[in-house]
Amino acid sequence: MKSASISRGFVLGLLVLQFTLALARAAAAGEDAIKIGILHSLSGTMAISEAVLKDTVLMLIADQNKRGGLLGRKLEPVVVDPASDWDAFAKEARELLTQEKVAVVFGCWTSASRKSVLPIFEELNGLLFYPVQYEGEESSRNIFYTGAAPNQQAIPAVRYLMSKEGGEVHRWVLLGTDYVYPRTTNGILSAYLSAQGVSADDIMTIYTPFGYSDWGDIVRKIKAFGSKGKKTAVISTINGDANTYFYKELAAQDVEARAIPVMAFSVGERELFGVNTTPLIGHMAAWNYFHSIKSPENEAFVKMWADFTEQRDKTTNDPMEATFIGFRMWAQAVVQAGTTDVNAVRQAMYGQRIKAPSGFEVVMNTNHLLSKPVMIGKINSSGTFDVIWQSINPVRADAWSRYIPDSAKRTADWTFPWVCGGCIEPTFKDW
Repeated sequence: MKSASISRGFVLGLLVLQFTLALARAAAAGEDAIKIGILHSLSGTMAISEAVLKDTVLMLIADQNKRGGLLGRKLEPVVVDPASDWDAFAKEARELLTQEKVAVVFGCWTSASRKSVLPIFEELNGLLFYPVQYEGEESSRNIFYTGAAPNQQAIPAVRYLMSKEGGEVHRWVLLGTDYVYPRTTNGILSAYLSAQGVSADDIMTIYTPFGYSDWGDIVRKIKAFGSKGKKTAVISTINGDANTYFYKELAAQDVEARAIPVMAFSVGERELFGVNTTPLIGHMAAWNYFHSIKSPENEAFVKMWADFTEQRDKTTNDPMEATFIGFRMWAQAVVQAGTTDVNAVRQAMYGQRIKAPSGFEVVMNTNHLLSKPVMIGKINSSGTFDVIWQSINPVRADAWSRYIPDSAKRTADWTFPWVCGGCIEPTFKDW
């Protein structure tokens, strides 16, 4: 009996020990998860564009976890909502880096939000992947820009419209939301147009606040400007839900693409949700990816998204693809570096390449921007875009515009011996 009692006690003790160890392992696994920050507006004027990018990152995290995570560790999303408030972006970014201790952040849409968080990432040596086109004139060692630079979107779009194929446009309406991206981009475009011999009298620039909804007078002004006997086009850098109101007013005033085409830089398939696109057929957008692209990689990407949303949403767009590219490259860099340490991952990012949903192989350069294709799409009757022009090869992004005299001298290169984002001669600092 004594032997049996000892045996039962031993077994019970062993079970308790195993249970305790299991709890310890579970706790350790939770502590050992790699935290991923997601910094996108889920409310406010920019939610129409940004909310889906939060879900894109969640999809990619879930997919990576199915593959076993990274370095034997699960990925854990940390989602915050800065609510289209630029000051809130900075506050949330600081908390993600200091309190949540995230390894990387995927986030921001507007350049205003990116400019707000940039000093935080540089101060704390965090890593941000920014997935939307930007105006250039900036390069940070703590940001990887996976959207388009002006030479991958704005300049090719205007060049296309000036060509015979694009309609030989001679007058230009530069129409944008009033913040840094439209103003800087339009400054570059004005310099480019001037270099092409376009008179200042043939350029009209208009800015409106975020969330602007009363487009009647502005559209009438555009029609009047376009009635002077020269082919006219609108270059739109409108952002957020103001696009919905703008396109509805274009339809209401019968502004057809054959008369005054609109070329948008921040309107994709998703911004056209809820808009009757029949009167808008033929208006255009310039991106590096469209949902309608035919490639095995895009077929897999669209299926991945549809499966994640349980077939409720099958529409993808350019910033979603840019998020996909950034996430996959970051994951590859983590594996290559064998760590999530920011300094090691940053070095491993240079030269990362993937076959993107665009069907092209895209490459991360030492200026923290991608080489990627340029595409122009035209709105069709189903509210998506047909690709009507694309570059033959990927185009290497320039952080600094050659059309701005001071910028033309600058170099962005974060490898030795440059180690700089805007210098005109090599600079090295022992970081």
